[in-house]
Amino acid sequence: MGEISERNAVRRLCDRLSFGPAPGELDARFEATLARLLSTAADAATTPPPVLTPPQPTKALRKKGAKQKGADENGADEDKTAADRAARKAANKARAAQEAKLSGWWLDRMVASDRATERLTWFWHGHFATSNQKVRSAPLMLAQNQVLRTYARGSFTDLAQALVVDAAMIRWLDGNDNREGSPNENLAREFLELFTLGIGHYSEVDVFEGARALTGWTVRRASAKAVFVAARHDSGEKTILGKAGEFGAKEFVDLALAKPESAEFVIGRLWFRLVSSTPPAPETVRRLVAAYGSERDIGAVLKAMVADAAFRDSTSALVKQPVEWAVGLMRALGIQPAKLDDKTRVMLLAGLRGMGQLPLRPPSVGGWPSGASWLTTSAGVTRLRLAQLLARKAVLGQLEKSSARVDGVRVLLGVDAWSARTKDALAGLTDPAQLTAVAACAPEYVVSG
Repeated sequence: MGEISERNAVRRLCDRLSFGPAPGELDARFEATLARLLSTAADAATTPPPVLTPPQPTKALRKKGAKQKGADENGADEDKTAADRAARKAANKARAAQEAKLSGWWLDRMVASDRATERLTWFWHGHFATSNQKVRSAPLMLAQNQVLRTYARGSFTDLAQALVVDAAMIRWLDGNDNREGSPNENLAREFLELFTLGIGHYSEVDVFEGARALTGWTVRRASAKAVFVAARHDSGEKTILGKAGEFGAKEFVDLALAKPESAEFVIGRLWFRLVSSTPPAPETVRRLVAAYGSERDIGAVLKAMVADAAFRDSTSALVKQPVEWAVGLMRALGIQPAKLDDKTRVMLLAGLRGMGQLPLRPPSVGGWPSGASWLTTSAGVTRLRLAQLLARKAVLGQLEKSSARVDGVRVLLGVDAWSARTKDALAGLTDPAQLTAVAACAPEYVVSG
């Protein structure tokens, strides 16, 4: 246990509140770096979101397919079957293309960003984990992504209020099936257990009554927007977390966040992903809760976290998630995903999928794993292949000189020092791209030390 150097602290700050240092960023002081990351000035990531239109409804595609196949007015059975298959295939292809387009746009923003907002948007995507595998709508996922970005560093109250009635979230957690007389508990349960309070701080009655409070919200098929339908809402009295009233969605959120356990839960999740896998000391928790305050200020908590001694402790290392690792590598190498050719962009997404983490596709409502889960042998093989792909797209002329090659790649990747074992492994590599790829898979880079 010991305090890391100023330069390492800057690197850690770039890793935790961004996606790793871009060239030149490690030359700044810690306070200046923090001020830049938390600045409210415009972000360098300015690429507008892609224009995404909902895929043509399957029924319309089926009719179109039937006409193209020359079906008669009644539609022969074989023509209908073939048209159905063609319609489903066309719709799935359109959805996949839109999802890939959205993922590529977001990765591009991550690489270009010079503020903490994008990193926090990614964090909240894992916290309020929503997968397009079930949502099946890139436009809805984009809308949720923009909500996460809007409130990423603001009030957790505003963020939670927006997401409990978010269209992608409603579709993901079966809100469309939640109506008066037949409440679906999925959204209410996950909201309490995974988003705001944690296990042990609510009862099954709270889940049931919370589900009643959330009735009425549904996603219209035609507009793909979340709307409140009064006729579906249970307006009767409910008892939630010890309080009684004719509660709706807003009150449900307010009641959950008013519990003192909520502040500690949210802060704990931020700490675990951004500071250390070791829980904060009780006195640290008290300071962080005070910073969070009645406004539930996410930005204030971030400042308090990085000011804590644990942030500079040498034991507070975290394994980078695949997306964090890949985006950080592209930042270091000066690669913008939007400028890659189509084949390479496809291979980039395939590489992330192979490592087990693709934007918009968390494996469950619990989000992605952490720590050593990302250090499997198969993930390591895929990581090396992806590193080789990216290194071949970079300009690496500065690594041509054999006398400074190993140290040069260390500087390029922002690593403080190589271990003797890593230095020996890199010493025999003469090709700059291969050297960079292997270095990017070394423990000193894969782990945010």
